[in-house]
Amino acid sequence: MAPASHRTKSSGPAPPSKTLVLDNGAYTIKAGFSSIGGATEPKIIPNSIARDRDRRTYTGSDLEKCKDFGEINFRRPMEKGYIVNWEAQKEIWEHEFFENKSELYCEPLETGLILTEAPNALPQLQTHCDQIVFEEFGFASYLRCPGPTLNAYNDIPHHFFKALAREATQPLLPAEIVVIIDSGYSHTTITPLLQGRPIQAAIRRLDIGGKLMTNYLTRLISLRQYDMRNDIYLVNEIKEATVYMSKDFKADMEVTWKGPKGDRRPLYETGGGIGKDYVLPDYHNTTKGYVRDHDPTNAGKLKKMQTGKSAEAAEDILTLRNERYAVPELLLNPTDIGLRQSGIAQLVMESLSCIPFGLWPGFLANILVVGGNANIEGFLWRLNDEIRALAPTECFVRVGRPEHPIISTWNGGAELAKDVDRLASMSITKQEYEEFGAGWVQRKFNGQ
Repeated sequence: MAPASHRTKSSGPAPPSKTLVLDNGAYTIKAGFSSIGGATEPKIIPNSIARDRDRRTYTGSDLEKCKDFGEINFRRPMEKGYIVNWEAQKEIWEHEFFENKSELYCEPLETGLILTEAPNALPQLQTHCDQIVFEEFGFASYLRCPGPTLNAYNDIPHHFFKALAREATQPLLPAEIVVIIDSGYSHTTITPLLQGRPIQAAIRRLDIGGKLMTNYLTRLISLRQYDMRNDIYLVNEIKEATVYMSKDFKADMEVTWKGPKGDRRPLYETGGGIGKDYVLPDYHNTTKGYVRDHDPTNAGKLKKMQTGKSAEAAEDILTLRNERYAVPELLLNPTDIGLRQSGIAQLVMESLSCIPFGLWPGFLANILVVGGNANIEGFLWRLNDEIRALAPTECFVRVGRPEHPIISTWNGGAELAKDVDRLASMSITKQEYEEFGAGWVQRKFNGQ
């Protein structure tokens, strides 16, 4: 039987010289090294293996070499936030971290690893992950933890009050009380943290993320304008460039209402300040689309050909109206598409219902949104408004986000890696794994 804490500062192997912090997201990997002297900026790597229409294959960061994203196919190792295809995941990791020419090349025997996972992962998936890390790659030390918990090691007060910043001389302590809303590609999770530890019974999950919203936008565009079902990558770019969270959903619906059948309203034709035109790339002259204000005189290539203009001079244009705000609205109202789940605001209150009421003011005043969906225009304002409507009147509600929400989890891991003693107490060494086995590792990471 393993002792509770058998490693001291004077015993056991020396800590690794550097730590690879790996926020392994379903859409992108945020990866970089952190050491006592400081941390580099993370590299954002597509977590996919892609093949274009010419059957060229792009692994991870090679995707930036692709010039034609039309009908490109992706193979992703993660589903619903969990690694389910280790064959593909290992291929991406080996390409990014273990090839001599790679930017983030490392020698596993001399490197520690901090690896994120989604909250409430299945034990079988966790055990398989531990085996891959130690038996396939052989990292010197290893910490597997839910991604949201690493955000507690960031300077949380600074996200709400920019004038306040933690001094470098202050000891690293996790945030005392904070709710992390992590909304990424696969799903959205609500995780209350107390002294840096998740309150397990209060964790909530919403099966809506960037992937579902992209698929929903693809369906709307394909029904109303062009068939975009084979251009998911392009639709994702359109989504990121155009969507916003409405401050008044009913009012925006009124503006973008077409009108009675056969009688289009002038406000609809002009766009009413909401309509935007997205100029599609042709992958010959342009490889990147762009957004501009809606111009009713531009009606696409077909009408330009009919008026005598050459097809080469024409543009393929998507006009987006209520799609812009109807797609992100799913985060707050999943029932709009028949998904029988609560929206984020309701889930926050459901999460707090598992916590003593005396802690509610602290949690409601420290709600931090991270992940790619935190960048949606108007999301924080609307979420703050929705939660305030549900929270007790005596509680102050405050919702904030980091300056760079996509890499916030990685930044927290990099801060933790600078505290060698704290990280060592939380990590497992390869020697310990070989001595005590996978079951002991599982119990330690689960706080048992």
